[in-house]
Amino acid sequence: MYPVIDGHNDLAWKSRVERQYRTEGLDGEVPVLHTDIPRLRAGGVAGQFWSVWIDPVLEGAQQVTATLEQIDFVHRLIASYPEHFQLALTADDVRASMKAGVIASLIGVEGGAQIDGSLAVLRQYARLGARYMTLTWSKTTEWADSATDEARHGGLTDFGREVVKEMERIGMIPDLAHVAPSVMCQTLDLVDTPVLVTHSGARALCEHPRNVPDDVLARIGDAGGTVMVPFVPKFISQERYEWEEGDQSTPAPAVTLKQVADHVDHVRELAGVDSVGIGADFDGIDATISGLDHVGTYQDLFAELESRGWTRQELEGLGYKNVLRVLEAHDPAYRAFVRGETVPTEPHQFAPRVDTES
Repeated sequence: MYPVIDGHNDLAWKSRVERQYRTEGLDGEVPVLHTDIPRLRAGGVAGQFWSVWIDPVLEGAQQVTATLEQIDFVHRLIASYPEHFQLALTADDVRASMKAGVIASLIGVEGGAQIDGSLAVLRQYARLGARYMTLTWSKTTEWADSATDEARHGGLTDFGREVVKEMERIGMIPDLAHVAPSVMCQTLDLVDTPVLVTHSGARALCEHPRNVPDDVLARIGDAGGTVMVPFVPKFISQERYEWEEGDQSTPAPAVTLKQVADHVDHVRELAGVDSVGIGADFDGIDATISGLDHVGTYQDLFAELESRGWTRQELEGLGYKNVLRVLEAHDPAYRAFVRGETVPTEPHQFAPRVDTES
């Protein structure tokens, strides 16, 4: 069995909607969810980035509150099942969890709007254990353009650049899922450490704007980053994407495990075998891919890739080593930050920008 560190799972929000943030009962199969402990174990999940995502119907301080609720859920989940989960803040923590036979639990914030324009809020999320932040979700923010909304800034604003640099300074990985290609490229220009794309496919195989263009795949690979392929039907199949965007009077086109493997192969070809991973997006999707219906199915994807000639070493990279390398590259900055060894000195790093012209 190949260990998996998945880059993106929305159990926290799904638990809010379906289970009022309850953690009990997850040690048995939960039909309303894609995720529970028996299936995590069956799928070989050794580590999980638990996404904390907020519906943009909530705004401003409401987003901050709801993000803190999501982070609290992850911490309560870990505390409820210490025999299965362990909080992981660094790559060393992940390795220790794997050695102990428990699932390393990491946190990622899915959307820059969730800091409400405040670098102080960003820093507090990091102190609570968040190790990446997706720079936008599906809507353009006041400081960064989304891939699926009107571009208003030509990529990142000046404040957006400050956010990216502050993330690098405190060891929080920029996640380029959801963002416009201009933001992808500008972020790569700004940082010296590798980035993640936690749940996006290859745009050459499916033209959904959430996917990554070939030139950016190559740049991410050259910079040592990792692109984590999702199990989202409309990101994997061009036919399914066109069906969802158009006339849905006919049955939805099926999307298969083999098509996911095609995306994995394509990312490998463009970015390199050391820069591809898995970010399924379970419990954040309405429809699943045939053969990849829940967190217990990862090993079936590995079997398909083995049949295509992938070696054990390459599949271990895909499963966990490539994302772990990116995390580890940011660990020194993160450790220094949480120990209080790096302190911001510029006033604008302590508060959001305000309009002083009125």
